[in-house]
Amino acid sequence: MRSTKLNLLPEKYLIKTGDVDHGDWNFKPFLGIIMKARFRLIIRMLAKKSKGHLLEIGYGSGVFLPELAKHAHNIYGIDIHDKHNEVAEKLLEYNVKAELVSGGAEKMIWEDNSFDSIVAVSALEFVSDLEAVCLEVKRTLRPNGSFMLVTPGKSPILDFGFNLLTGKSAKKDFEDRREIVLPMLFKHFEVKQELSFPKYGSSILKLYTGLELKPKDV
Repeated sequence: MRSTKLNLLPEKYLIKTGDVDHGDWNFKPFLGIIMKARFRLIIRMLAKKSKGHLLEIGYGSGVFLPELAKHAHNIYGIDIHDKHNEVAEKLLEYNVKAELVSGGAEKMIWEDNSFDSIVAVSALEFVSDLEAVCLEVKRTLRPNGSFMLVTPGKSPILDFGFNLLTGKSAKKDFEDRREIVLPMLFKHFEVKQELSFPKYGSSILKLYTGLELKPKDV
């Protein structure tokens, strides 16, 4: 994947919002390369789209929002932590305005057809009811809008590498939720574009899958 400079929220602005918020990993040697690869998958999918209203599900400390702001006229975010005001203030210090709310994506506050793009980066593996999230994405996405997401791969080799680099257990963090993400997404959406990192190689070494989806016709 061609390396392009990402406009991430600098590490000094990051607020720790929860146990699985690892925004600081983006700035660590080697691990940062892998983490940023997720964002580059999204940017490739956003590259030729018209700017509009963009929502990020699971924005965490807001690390990706400055880059997303380059691809949208208005930025929104939803996350279950209660530090939305603090994150919004840090983003404003970095000249990024975002409307952030605290809550689950299983039931969102926005009206039907609110967003041109909805983005989720390594977030769907943590939601409590993925089908409810899919229905809310379909409800709030505008006609011809896109749902763009990145989800991690699963294999003993990948999980071992994750533990080696981070000291964390993928099995503990994700439990069995990685197995249900893609089947549930394919139940509700059609694939417009699929990318992966690394681009080539065995499926057991695929770190991330990036998907651009559109709702299936009812």
